[in-house]
Amino acid sequence: MSIENSANGAVVMGTAFWAATAVFIVAYALIVSEKVHKTVVAMFGAGLLLVIKIVDQHESFHMEELGVDWNVVFLLISMMLIIALIKPTGVFEYIAIRSAKAGRGDPFRIMVIFAVVTAVLSALLDNVTTVLLISPIAIFIADALEVDPVPYLISSAMASNIGGTATLIGDPPNIMIASKAGLSFMDFVYNLAPLVVVLMAVYLLVIKLFWGRSLVTTEGHKARVMAMDEDKAIKDPAMLVKSLSVLGLVLAGFVLHGMLHLEPATIALFGAALLLLITNEHDLHRVFAEVEWPTIFFFIGLFIIIGAVVKVGLIRWMSVQVLALTQGDMLTTSMVVLWFSAFASAIIDNIPYVATMNPLIIDMAGQLWPGKSGVELLRHADLMPVWWSLALGACLGGNGSAIGASANVIVVGISEKAGRKVTFLKFMAYGMPVMVITVAISSLYVWLRYYVFKF
Repeated sequence: MSIENSANGAVVMGTAFWAATAVFIVAYALIVSEKVHKTVVAMFGAGLLLVIKIVDQHESFHMEELGVDWNVVFLLISMMLIIALIKPTGVFEYIAIRSAKAGRGDPFRIMVIFAVVTAVLSALLDNVTTVLLISPIAIFIADALEVDPVPYLISSAMASNIGGTATLIGDPPNIMIASKAGLSFMDFVYNLAPLVVVLMAVYLLVIKLFWGRSLVTTEGHKARVMAMDEDKAIKDPAMLVKSLSVLGLVLAGFVLHGMLHLEPATIALFGAALLLLITNEHDLHRVFAEVEWPTIFFFIGLFIIIGAVVKVGLIRWMSVQVLALTQGDMLTTSMVVLWFSAFASAIIDNIPYVATMNPLIIDMAGQLWPGKSGVELLRHADLMPVWWSLALGACLGGNGSAIGASANVIVVGISEKAGRKVTFLKFMAYGMPVMVITVAISSLYVWLRYYVFKF
């Protein structure tokens, strides 16, 4: 099946265009409906597009413009391996018990501390890994206090999405944006971390309104929490020292990767291999089983589907529509991208959304500045606010619903497994107000920082 192009670069809506577009739309619909597992949908869609030759294997596996973003894939795999090696030390249980005791057994204080801890860990690790570690501990503490664990789980999920916005590795959409736009770890810290601090402060006030009065317990239950011994949670002190040392090196590498001329995936992969080596881990099957392989293959399949619609011109057509809507005004474009990204990410998972938006923004930039290419185009001064608007909209918009972010999906699953089902509407009742408030503050931030004071 040949791809049709016009001499002037305009999109020709031929057979290949409609075939790729149909696969793309059906795949998204199935992902949103959750009738079929999203990984199965992504893999089948990718395989179908390869079989009918909308894209070929070389384009999908080896071309940066159309293929799998291996930087994202190996960064995720490597960080998952590092966390899998740290997890058995008991350090995360230690942090949870210390947090509960710092809150003096008061249910709401503990929620606030858990939210802050979750946000910080999400910025340093990633939000999916963080909620996987924090959620079981939150349920344990809630049971000890005999209060409903659902507020702890929902608040932690939303805190993870806010905290993860601050850094390159905090949320998968940021990893994807950084890889496409050539942004560094410190670029994210410099541009987004100050805003995230403000957003977290506002968020804590919001959850006070949500749950401040409903979370109450007895003095006896508070005493039970205060009697817990966090030191007993540490199961392997020697392993803990080794793993935290390597994690510290990896985080330092992320901060300095521009100076080192190394990609984040390279740093993370080396860190994972180094940790495996110095810990002399023998049960490799257990460690590698901890990797979220369905998530990894979801990314791979998704990249191939997006590459196909880029090739046939769907993304170019979409970018033309955005430019027509905003008439090339970058402030308007930033606001449209920010708010549209937020609501779109609440409806569908923010990962496939960002995978779609990345090439759209790149194509839009190519039309605005046709004489530029490469880093000069991707990091054009006028384009940078649009990248940050995409990151903010996608990450914060994930709070809007139970399927908006992978962290939400995981928390809802853990809650259901614990016998406390969180319905779609119940999550949205809390998540949508948080999303709207944080995105509104982000709009003000983008306007003031990039269009008024321009720093």
